[in-house]
Amino acid sequence: MADLDTFRRETRAWLEANCPPEMRRPMTSDEDTFWGGRNAKFSSEPQRVWFERMRDKGWTVPHWPREYGGGGLDGEEAKIVRQEMAAIGARAPITSFGISMLGPALLKYGTDAQKREHLPKITAGLIRWCQGYSEPNAGSDLASLQTRAESDGDDYIINGQKIWTSYANYADWIFCLVRTDPTAKKHDGISFILFDMTSEGVSTKPILLISGRSPFCETFFDNVRVPKANVLGTVNRGWDVAKYLLQHERAMISGMGERGGSRPLGQVAAGSVGSDAQGKLDDALLRAEIANFDVDEAALAAAAERMVDLAKAGQGHPAFSSAMKYYGTELNKRRHELLMSSGGIDALEWESERSHEGARPRAWLRTKANSIEGGTSEVMLGIVAKRILDLPGA
Repeated sequence: MADLDTFRRETRAWLEANCPPEMRRPMTSDEDTFWGGRNAKFSSEPQRVWFERMRDKGWTVPHWPREYGGGGLDGEEAKIVRQEMAAIGARAPITSFGISMLGPALLKYGTDAQKREHLPKITAGLIRWCQGYSEPNAGSDLASLQTRAESDGDDYIINGQKIWTSYANYADWIFCLVRTDPTAKKHDGISFILFDMTSEGVSTKPILLISGRSPFCETFFDNVRVPKANVLGTVNRGWDVAKYLLQHERAMISGMGERGGSRPLGQVAAGSVGSDAQGKLDDALLRAEIANFDVDEAALAAAAERMVDLAKAGQGHPAFSSAMKYYGTELNKRRHELLMSSGGIDALEWESERSHEGARPRAWLRTKANSIEGGTSEVMLGIVAKRILDLPGA
């Protein structure tokens, strides 16, 4: 415990000395997020400084091994880093599907060569990844996917289509599910493969959403040649890798239910509604709704810590991430409903030079997809009923 106390003091001092003041403020736009990648650009000098200092420290992914660019910290130390960053409002230095989804799968299923090739580039923000899972006829029933990979010597030739591929038009590489044995049962005969998005035959088409923005894409593969050495895990056993990765994806998505670096709802609402003589939000009903939300937000944060602690102790349940995904996404939808309610008529402003105002209805509309992407809320509840509650007939 004394060693952890020392580590906490040293971590707090390092963060205070190295996190620029600008990186301790709530994010106001998508440009405040650094995704990394071959074509990445920093939105500001403080963003560059913060990322590079964390990268050099190994704290873009503190708990990964040092040989892959991580910090080599144990679970308790990594938890302290998260807590101390939260204490000063420090932003994550990078947002990355490579960190939150692919990385854990690589650590578990990757060959030594695959780990050494990809993990250091992920921690250093050199490659931006996207996920090739869903297809037009394979959404919730993902195992019915039809994108095919046919053997040709040392390569596979891939043909098919993916949909809802988040940020595929900006990604450098894709981790993708393909069918390598069309004669096998649908959960068998699937392989998990990695390849460069600049490969000949890969194309993307953005999907415009009701919010007027386009995080999703259709992704097409037309005779794409990929080395067989890029298969992660065992050929025809990709479903094992896919399920493991989904646990991490759903845990990542659940995090949107936590406030992170944004301002508390009460402060946001006070800016529009005002406060009474006692300094309370001048709308009793809205004040009660926000108070209820704050309690549920705190409960989600506590559950997230519990999930990490259980996993560290080897007691984690593989379906717990589904419960977290459901709760976190539904909570985020509630947050944006309250933001709209607290903004009054100003919150309906769509086109505005004041981007923080014009962004509010767009963000609210975008959250409608939260309970669909990464597995619908109905599917998540079904998994909880079957795998955790063991309900009859589930």
